[in-house]
Amino acid sequence: MKRRIHFGLVLLYLLVLRVCSSSAFYLPGLAPVSFCESGKGGEDCQTVIQLFVNRLDSVESVLPYEYDVFDFCKDDKERRPSENLGQVLFGERIESSPYKFNFGENVKCERVCTKTYKKGSHDDATKLDFLKMGMLLNYQHHWIIDNMPVTWCYEVEESQKYCNPGFPIGCLVTPEGRVKDACVINAEFNKKNTFYVFNHVDIKITYHRETTEGWRGARLVAATLEPKSIAQTDEKNPICEGGNPMEVPGEFENDVSIVYTYSVSFTENPSIKWASRWDYILVSMPHTNIQWFSIMNSLVIVLFLSGMVAMIMLRTLHKDIARYNQVDQEDAQEESGWKQVHGDVFRPPRKGMLLSVFLGQGTQISIMTFITLFLACLGFLSPANRGALMTCAVVLWVLLGTPAGYVSARLYKTFGGEKWKTNVLLTALLCPGIVFADFFLMNLILWVEGSSAAIPFGTLVAILALWFGISVPLTFIGAYFGFKKPAIEQPVRTNQIPRQIPEQSFFTKPIPGIVMGGILPFGCIFIQLFFILNSIWSHQMYYMFGFLFLVFIILLITCSEATILLCYFHLCAEDYHWWWRSFLTSGFTAVYLFIYAVHYFFSKLQIIGAASTILYFGYTMIMVLMFFLFTGTIGFFACFWFVNKIYSVVKVD
Repeated sequence: MKRRIHFGLVLLYLLVLRVCSSSAFYLPGLAPVSFCESGKGGEDCQTVIQLFVNRLDSVESVLPYEYDVFDFCKDDKERRPSENLGQVLFGERIESSPYKFNFGENVKCERVCTKTYKKGSHDDATKLDFLKMGMLLNYQHHWIIDNMPVTWCYEVEESQKYCNPGFPIGCLVTPEGRVKDACVINAEFNKKNTFYVFNHVDIKITYHRETTEGWRGARLVAATLEPKSIAQTDEKNPICEGGNPMEVPGEFENDVSIVYTYSVSFTENPSIKWASRWDYILVSMPHTNIQWFSIMNSLVIVLFLSGMVAMIMLRTLHKDIARYNQVDQEDAQEESGWKQVHGDVFRPPRKGMLLSVFLGQGTQISIMTFITLFLACLGFLSPANRGALMTCAVVLWVLLGTPAGYVSARLYKTFGGEKWKTNVLLTALLCPGIVFADFFLMNLILWVEGSSAAIPFGTLVAILALWFGISVPLTFIGAYFGFKKPAIEQPVRTNQIPRQIPEQSFFTKPIPGIVMGGILPFGCIFIQLFFILNSIWSHQMYYMFGFLFLVFIILLITCSEATILLCYFHLCAEDYHWWWRSFLTSGFTAVYLFIYAVHYFFSKLQIIGAASTILYFGYTMIMVLMFFLFTGTIGFFACFWFVNKIYSVVKVD
């Protein structure tokens, strides 16, 4: 029997891994676009390739800025593609640029524009200072061609090639002579207290033709560039090979003129298919191999521990139940352990209103997370579909108000509560209100700093409309059905007089048990957490949703079993206050998450500035609160099921 169970687990694991890993390749996102040479175009084949620019961001600052905020070359007929809710919330601001290419036409050293900064002009000094700030904090361009990031590929350690989906504005050599960031790529970047602007780009566009698939023209499969710093002496006849680097002195003492240029070349590569055109970026991501091995080890360890916990629980419980149910047991009146508290185990908890509200919100977040990760695992929320992940999560959260209201109302009724109006209002408004207040304060800081991540007022109104117009009414509907249902029937009666709890040992006291309960669930997610934080704060692409979905399932199992195990020990010690403790035991994983986020901030990030620090911890608190509700809810319902199960199979006089 055990072999069959283990074989089933292995089979399920391999099946999920197969389904989810296949989604690492490009699945439905956007329709392919075909390109033709000039004079051969039509409705089904475009001739001009438009380069779009996204917001600029930095690993040293949480504040992203729009392309237009910096004094770069701008498009005369600027176009902004429609952005979804997820893109707006993440601060993406995509717009057209003056970089336009005719398909198949190689261009050598084309001037885009010239930016001149006159000494003595306050406006020019402000613009140049902002450009210097961008180089000082290593702000990165993010360019897009045919919905693909234009990447800068270079070799890192051990001759491994890394393709960065962004490239820096420029770099700095400090007054002390220390070479910062991208200035290490060129030995000529060596003058103290000098900024070097990357004012020229060599763009290489790779395309693929296929005559047998029923479409004409070519499809773009890669776009790479190499940034260069070149000072031009004659802006009308620029030279893009050799020459001195484009220097901007740290002190603005003379006029500065920056000529922006580009070169573009086209290369055919029949071996790369359009469907797998993202692979070269994803494969080059740092630590990919480490992630595979680490997560595999984590999964194996956690599955092993889960099996051990389940086996111990089943065998021990089986003996307990057999002993308690012996008819001819002589010392039945001297029973001890968890059966002793059968008359108090279902006594309603203190602050039952708050617990039911937390559980309602936790149910909403749990279902939202499961569906979002499942869709991401199938490839519908791939990196090519910008903002889809966040949009999907927000829409699901809004639509899942009904389960939140139902669970909260049903449990509150089970706890014997009668203030149903307060319960419904708190379920609909408490936790979302805390998140929205935090989000609003962070948005104020972004707005004051002039960041592109500041949510427009119209979007804030739209979010409030979704909350109060859809989520709150759905919560009321769920609560209505929850209160109409009878209270959950308990397997044993509750005594009128509470039983006295005996003196507890150190490990069965509430706080040590809660602190220990979060260690195992955190142990199975912290590796994955590193990559998630990297994708958020270090602007790296996250695409391994298959592994994330598996870790999510493992987290559910681990939270459940760790909580059940500790709940069993506390009941054996005749402590029947399990309601809040089961929620807090697995919910304490969120505290470890916060501690890890603090460690990550100080050890991995180079963020400077008070505003960026406040934003980091402000957004982290939203993550911690949602994770607390999610893990706490999982632990509570696992324990609730377990307690109902064991007391329903025991004979009670």
